[in-house]
Amino acid sequence: MLVLHIISNLNVGGAEWMLKRLASDPLFRAQGLEHHIVSLRDEGVLGPVLKAQGVTVHALNVGHLALMPLAFFRLWCLIRRTKPDVVQTWMVHSDLLGGLAARLAGVRSVVWGVRTTDYSVESRSTRWVRWVCARLSGVVPARIVCAAQASRLNSQAAGYAADKLMVIPNGFDVAQLSESLGAGQAIRQSLGLEPGTCVVGCLGRYNPAKDHANFVAAAGVLAHRFPQARFLMVGRGLDVANAELMQRIEATGFSERFVLLGERADPAACLDAMDVFVLSSCTEGFPNVLGEAMAMGLPCVSTDVGDAALLMSSRQWLVPARDSKALADKMTEMLALPDEERQCLGAQARQRVVEAFSMTATAQQFMDLYTRLVKAKP
Repeated sequence: MLVLHIISNLNVGGAEWMLKRLASDPLFRAQGLEHHIVSLRDEGVLGPVLKAQGVTVHALNVGHLALMPLAFFRLWCLIRRTKPDVVQTWMVHSDLLGGLAARLAGVRSVVWGVRTTDYSVESRSTRWVRWVCARLSGVVPARIVCAAQASRLNSQAAGYAADKLMVIPNGFDVAQLSESLGAGQAIRQSLGLEPGTCVVGCLGRYNPAKDHANFVAAAGVLAHRFPQARFLMVGRGLDVANAELMQRIEATGFSERFVLLGERADPAACLDAMDVFVLSSCTEGFPNVLGEAMAMGLPCVSTDVGDAALLMSSRQWLVPARDSKALADKMTEMLALPDEERQCLGAQARQRVVEAFSMTATAQQFMDLYTRLVKAKP
C-alpha cells in the first residue's frame, strides 16, 4: 500500500512533527505500507531527516500564492505517476489543493487533516480556504481526521460533513524523546544558566495562535515574584530580530531574564533544559508540544485550549486563554512548589502520555483507516 501525504512545508511545527513520527513508525513497514511525502514548498528542516530514514520526499518548491496553479499541476502529475492507494493531506491549504488534485487524478481514498480549532486568529485568506473546504467536504474527502475532539466539534459547526469527521489524537514516541534526557544540561551551560536557576519555557513558532504576548506578560509578573527564574523561548521567529516580540519583552522591565533561541533542530533537548513548560496559546487543536513536554517529564501549565484538558487529564494546571494574570498566578503556584513536588508532577505527566497517547496506538488507528479505505474501493 502506498500513502501519499501532502503538506504545505516541512519546517518545524506540530503538524510537521506529527507527520514525521507517523511516516517513521515501524508498524507500517512491517505491514507493507510505504509513505511518500509532498511538500508544496522546499524540503525544510524535516525533509532531509525523513529522507535519511528512507522516506521518499517530493518538494514542489512553490512558495508563492500566485504560483498555486503550478503547484496544482505538479501535484496532479505526481499523483498520476505514483498512483497512491491513499492521499492524506495536512491542514486546510493542502486539503483544498491536494484533495482536488487527487480526485482529478482518479484517487477516491482522500483523507483530509484538521488540526486547528479557532480560525479567528488566522489570515483572511486561510479563513476563506477553510470556508471552501467546508463546502467541498461532502464530495472531496472520504474521511476527515481531526487531531482533537475540539477540532471535530468546531469543524462540524463550520459546515464540514459530520459523517466524515473522526478523531485520531496525536501520538508520541516517548522512547525517542527520552533519548534527549540529559541533553538539556549542555544547553543550560552554554546559555550561562547557573545550577539552581529555575527555567520556565515555551516552544512554538511565533504566530498569533500561540499568543506569545500572553507568555511574556505572565513571565514579566513572575520575574518580579521569583528573581531566580529565567524564561526560555524556542521556536521560529522567537529571536532578537523580532522587533515586536522584543518590544513586549522590554516592556516587562526584565528583558535580561529572557533567553531567545529561535528555531532549533533539537526541540526535545530544549524541553529538557526547562524546569517548567508553559503553553500560552489562545487556540489549539491537539497541542502537540504540550504532549511532548509531558513525555519529557516536565510539569506543565497550560491555557485551556483544544484538547489540553484531555491530555493533562485534569484542569488543575489550566487557565483561561488570553488571561495573562491567571497564567501568571498559576505559574506562581507551580514555582512555589518544592522541587520534589514539581518532579512528581512531571513523572505523572510522562506516565499519562505513555499510557494514553503512545505513537503505537495512533499509528495503528491510521493503519486501520487506510486499510478500510482501500478495501472499500469499487
